Amino acid sequence: MGENLTRKILRAHLAKPSEMKPGDEIYIKVDQTITHDINAVMTYLAFEAIGLPRIGVESAVSYLDHNLLYIDFKTPDDHIYLQSAAKKFGVHVSRPGNGICHTVQLARFAAPGKLLMGGDSHTPSCGAAGMLAIGVGGMDIATAMTGVPMRLTMPKVVKVYLTGKLNPGVNAKEVVLEMLRRETIKGGLGKVYEYVGPGALALSVPERMTITNMGAEMGATTSVFPADETVRTFMRAQKREDEFFTLLPDEDAEYDEEMTLDLSALKPLIACPHQPDNVVPVDTVEKKAVQQVFIGSCTNASYADCAKAALVLRGHHVHEDVSCTMGISSKQIYKSLLRDGYLEMLIDAGVRVLELACGPCCAIGQTPPTNGVAVRTSNRNFRGRAGNPNANIYLVSPETAAATAIKGTFATAEEILGDDLGILADIREPEFYDVDDSMIIKPLPAEEAAKVEIKKGPNIQFLPVPEELQQNLKVPVSLKGGDNISTDDITPASAEFSSMRSNIPLMSKYCYMRYDSEFSERARKMGRSIIIGGENYGQGSSREHAAINPMYLGVKCVIAKSIARIHKGNLINHGIIPMLFEKAEDYEKIELGDELEIRNLPEQIPTREITISDNTKGFTFRARLECTDNELEVVLAGGQLRFLKKQLKEMGVETA
Repeated sequence: MGENLTRKILRAHLAKPSEMKPGDEIYIKVDQTITHDINAVMTYLAFEAIGLPRIGVESAVSYLDHNLLYIDFKTPDDHIYLQSAAKKFGVHVSRPGNGICHTVQLARFAAPGKLLMGGDSHTPSCGAAGMLAIGVGGMDIATAMTGVPMRLTMPKVVKVYLTGKLNPGVNAKEVVLEMLRRETIKGGLGKVYEYVGPGALALSVPERMTITNMGAEMGATTSVFPADETVRTFMRAQKREDEFFTLLPDEDAEYDEEMTLDLSALKPLIACPHQPDNVVPVDTVEKKAVQQVFIGSCTNASYADCAKAALVLRGHHVHEDVSCTMGISSKQIYKSLLRDGYLEMLIDAGVRVLELACGPCCAIGQTPPTNGVAVRTSNRNFRGRAGNPNANIYLVSPETAAATAIKGTFATAEEILGDDLGILADIREPEFYDVDDSMIIKPLPAEEAAKVEIKKGPNIQFLPVPEELQQNLKVPVSLKGGDNISTDDITPASAEFSSMRSNIPLMSKYCYMRYDSEFSERARKMGRSIIIGGENYGQGSSREHAAINPMYLGVKCVIAKSIARIHKGNLINHGIIPMLFEKAEDYEKIELGDELEIRNLPEQIPTREITISDNTKGFTFRARLECTDNELEVVLAGGQLRFLKKQLKEMGVETA
């Protein structure tokens, strides 16, 4: 039998031979890395601490694109630090105003067969170009930039066979919302979704990007499309056809699972609060009054997305009770929309065009009103994701969002355009994009880079390093959480909190603020503690601050029913041991403040089975470590930084 696309790419990047059985630990060589500003400071502080003079990967790009709302000195200081660190270490910089990282990376750096790791959960966006793109934490990016092979748990590969084609008024957003409806927010754990078939061929690369982008919401390792003629067309339009080559799964490729999805059968869908898998048809939702509509973000702000929204809005005006904004995803797309008259349509309709930045998606501006209803084309609708814990966020396509902005309640493009709905089918991506890389700062030659001084403002504090592993733990429970705790719950989004991410002593004061406002002070007073979690603990964003802040506050272990992939890796990297209840009923017995005791911890860890005593309740229970051999080494070393320095020394690599 032949090989699927995922296995072909992984095999080409193996650092040591492997049969690549699902669940096996494999080691892969990384071609590209990306970071963005609100997560990257800790990444580059870690790379500084490693002590190498220059990156060891083909290309690394530092994007200044998420928080461009300078509410005080902190964020501009971060940007100056990141730009100086990039010059020092040989990293590209995409300057503020160039666009959102995933869109720009896809347009200007992505290429078939490459392997990308990014410090953002939506890094899989670049799978639209026939490459593997995997979201990880910032410490993993610092490690990848050294050039050492990266560990990966070999995923199952799921064949998603697409048939038919999208009808006018139906967007690629509907494809991934339907996938979420079927697979749920944790159904993709340990899987890669590989989209093939005639329906895949009919989707443009930006449409594919919407699907691969939100594969993260299923918990997937990544998602990927073949590098076919559609990708060639996109790369030709980007004037990068010389980097293209055809890369397809074999005709007789084997897969671990298979499913079929008929694009022609899809209707406009909507994800209701407060999870992106709470998906139903738009026409079945109660017609609530909407106060805010946001069109854009990395998920749905392609040229065609924005143009279709403009055509729905043409000749109409945004409802008087609705605030409607658009976040176009790159300067390149902005200029094309301006040239072709679509921006004028949007502005005439009363849409406010925002800065070219991630922005509202992660609560940097455009927070909904008290108890407000917000309709967005972005990728997440967790409680508090938009910056207001009592708001209700609904996720839709740009066409549906535009119709909703006009009506003031949930509506579809067909309700606005009627018999003219077919005009949306005529919208295509440009034959050629306006290519201008003047906002990307290229790396300096090594001799010049060595002379660069890294600039650190007063808000850029030290990188916290976890304590070494203790022999015995006797500590209280500092928090007992329910199911689906997100990294937004642990480390809030917004312009204010994002600007604190380079200052852990400051930001740790707000750890779990919206979920349990007393947690930070309680954990600080306890000194050392354990967190208890339910299902899917740590879902959502890759932000490693959701591990660093609890670690800084003394959290030594998280014991949960299940833990999201990226967050589990971040916990390991930062010295917090991730454990899973052997029996779910033991979760019910433990309460906040209980004293838990683990004896001979270093000896128990290699067995992957940990015996824990609840001294308060007087019972003993077991937890397991679902960790690879390498992850166990990192746990025993007391975190990735200590482990990596030891690894580099053994390899004979000199560090400062």
